[in-house]
Amino acid sequence: MIRKIFFSAVLALTGITATAQENPLWMRYPAISPDGETIVFSYKGDLYTVAATGGQARQLTTNAAYEAWPVWSPDGRQIAFASDREGNFDVYLINREGGVPKRLTTNSVKETPIAFRDNGHVLFRAAMMPTAKSSLLAESIFPQVYEVSTEGGRPKLFSVITMEDISINADGDILYHDVKGYEDAFRKHHQSAVTRDIWLLKDGKYTKLTDFRGEDRTPVWTADGRSFYYLSEQDGTFNVWKKGGTQLTHHKGNPVRFLTAAKNGTLCYGYDGEIYTFREGGSPQKVRVSIVADRSDRDLVRQTLTNGATEIGLSPSGKEIAFIAHGDVYVTSIDYKTTKRITNTPEQERNVSFSPDGRSVIYAAERNGVWQIFRTGIKNKDEKLFTYATELEEERLTQTNLTSQQPKYSPDGKMVAFFEDRGALRVMNLATKQVHTAMDGKFNYSYSDGDLWFEWSPDSRWLMTGYIGKGGWHSTDIAIVDASGSGEIHNLTNSAYSDGRGKWALGGKAMLYQSDRAGYRSHGSWGSEDDAYLMFFDLEAYDRFRMTKEEKALLDEAEKEKKKAANNAEKDKKDDKNKKNSKNDKKAPSQPEKALQLDLDNCRDRIVRLTTASSHMGDAILSPKGDTLYYQASFEGGLDLWKRDFLENKTELVLKDVGGARMQADKSFKNLFVCSNTIKKVDLGKNKSEVIAFEAPFNFQPYEERRYLFDHVWRQVKDKFYEPNLHGVDWEGYRATYEKFLPHISNNYDFSDLLSELLGELNASHTGARYRPASSGLSTAQLGLFFDQNYEGDGLRVEEVIKRGPFAVKKTGVTAGCIIEKIDGNDIKAGEDYNWMLDGKAGKPIRVSVYD
Repeated sequence: MIRKIFFSAVLALTGITATAQENPLWMRYPAISPDGETIVFSYKGDLYTVAATGGQARQLTTNAAYEAWPVWSPDGRQIAFASDREGNFDVYLINREGGVPKRLTTNSVKETPIAFRDNGHVLFRAAMMPTAKSSLLAESIFPQVYEVSTEGGRPKLFSVITMEDISINADGDILYHDVKGYEDAFRKHHQSAVTRDIWLLKDGKYTKLTDFRGEDRTPVWTADGRSFYYLSEQDGTFNVWKKGGTQLTHHKGNPVRFLTAAKNGTLCYGYDGEIYTFREGGSPQKVRVSIVADRSDRDLVRQTLTNGATEIGLSPSGKEIAFIAHGDVYVTSIDYKTTKRITNTPEQERNVSFSPDGRSVIYAAERNGVWQIFRTGIKNKDEKLFTYATELEEERLTQTNLTSQQPKYSPDGKMVAFFEDRGALRVMNLATKQVHTAMDGKFNYSYSDGDLWFEWSPDSRWLMTGYIGKGGWHSTDIAIVDASGSGEIHNLTNSAYSDGRGKWALGGKAMLYQSDRAGYRSHGSWGSEDDAYLMFFDLEAYDRFRMTKEEKALLDEAEKEKKKAANNAEKDKKDDKNKKNSKNDKKAPSQPEKALQLDLDNCRDRIVRLTTASSHMGDAILSPKGDTLYYQASFEGGLDLWKRDFLENKTELVLKDVGGARMQADKSFKNLFVCSNTIKKVDLGKNKSEVIAFEAPFNFQPYEERRYLFDHVWRQVKDKFYEPNLHGVDWEGYRATYEKFLPHISNNYDFSDLLSELLGELNASHTGARYRPASSGLSTAQLGLFFDQNYEGDGLRVEEVIKRGPFAVKKTGVTAGCIIEKIDGNDIKAGEDYNWMLDGKAGKPIRVSVYD
């Protein structure tokens, strides 16, 4: 994904002339200089400065990284800011006129500047290790404040207490707002125990200055340093207020953000994506900004994807595999890299699978704001494989305004079942396009798109699916439903435990499923442990499964002889029939799959636990004869592939770290296919895996994708928010309010903030957007040590070793693999014992080793 984009340039038809963008929007983090003459701000991930009276902006940074959070030094000569140019956000320093920035911090946690303590020291926030004596939780929501010299060097802890938006006056008194607990910073209008308040730190004493139950934030000193301005939601949205509860601005709709102040009393802030200045007693003045800058991004970036698959569907022939990558549908050869692109849209496609004849793929696509079912087929009858097809044809199957997802062909290829309106199980007759309901949506509960499931029976007569039974929506059962739409539903598990991931097994004579009835259950929504179970719909299959290896061998031999005799008799009948039939007789039509005979009255008495230890499970699959179970389980980290051999009565590890995605087997059950970013083929005979290589042509359209995602998020809320009235919010109006910023956003940091501002209007807890790029920087070691923050000598002095941490665990010759060269500044000798100094007292001896 593109991380940061420069400004657009307009090319005049009469020549290549860059013209100014007169009304840029979504300008972020404006900060006015101490003398009140200049404003620095972030736009499209770069820093710019502009005169406080407006005009053409000057670009300070041009790096391909994202730069934001600028703060001025007291003398106005330098600007500190944060940049992820080294893979994670660090603090940098740049001259107000521009130039090459100086990196001040190097930790791999996110470090962002808050203020200058003086001209030589920058205060920044980072969630690292508090002190050994701190009672605060070492969590990212409670970052500490550190200071670092403008010359660089080791940062020093400034405050273990979280202090946001610090403002320091000439006497060194500190204003800040607190953080009491988790709540999204973009949430609006809420009043609770965790809303922020303004505090004063003076002479070592902390004083709370505001008591409004809602949000009070971002204090700044007045010019004389005796009072302060701040942002508050007392009138329903963020505006500028003054100490004592005097409201100074009266903006409506969007919040005021990023308040800063100059020494001459001029205030600066952001509102509705633009920059404003204000002086007490006057009225807000919009800063007119124009920008001339080159464009380094493109509307279309042609790529070739070689990984990033998110789901797969194996063809019936086993020669091709369909997959989703970056929201598009592809089909690739199993044996070659040749890949055919099926869809090419900035929207999402999901739930891809093959038809029984392998000549079409079916999938869900969100287009024009609604999920619908589509299929694409090979048009030329003489062509058999998608990979080499010369012409494909797409058809939209559903024609509604209701969400339709997770389509699957029936085994006979005559029907497609899917979920409609995130709950109802619907079936379409492909010949007539008529749709009927197999199960009403009131029997299912969807948390998010794609979390429901169903499976067709081998005879295309039944649908197995999740079902809200005795346990309620949080402990679902498994039911089978008559696919014809008769309304016939049978609750199979009816257990009040959490039962799911059901699959037809043994040709439809049994059901493989997972349940937490034997493992620990979920407490506080932190997950539960499952086991794999087999429920039998056939007494003979149940008895056979429970036979010993010897008993099965004898039975197999007897059945082999019986089958041989039956085949000979059938051959004799066919020979007689062929003699009587003429040469022009047509071939008899294929017979439909024999209807399953399901004993549903006694199936709950025929349940066998297949796994021997409960675990956090992924998918599971049973061999056709029922002799072997392959399943994904996590016992010591990631999900591994395990094998349970019932004939030998043993369980063994097959492969490490295969992931938890759905597994699919070829017809011979010699290979399993699983998707985990790459597509893996697991040879079950050799217990080895290989990657199915593909080369998928992809058209990346960043601006179109962000517009689609904005619409997707907006509609998700409209369709699924827990309160139908959306807390009385004008959701249609806010869509227009925020979508106007999309053309001015070129990176995912700004985009996530935009989505959070939109979602923040709902005044709902745990609601927002996040962007977490894969870090390309080095990761700072977490040693499990508290350091002495007052020690200023060479190296680091350990204040305390955390119990059971890396340095508290002894290993032969070396402590937890850590390399130690000095202790308290003294060289160490290999093989000797040394004591850590813990609060001035000798600690336990630790053996260390020296490495070259």
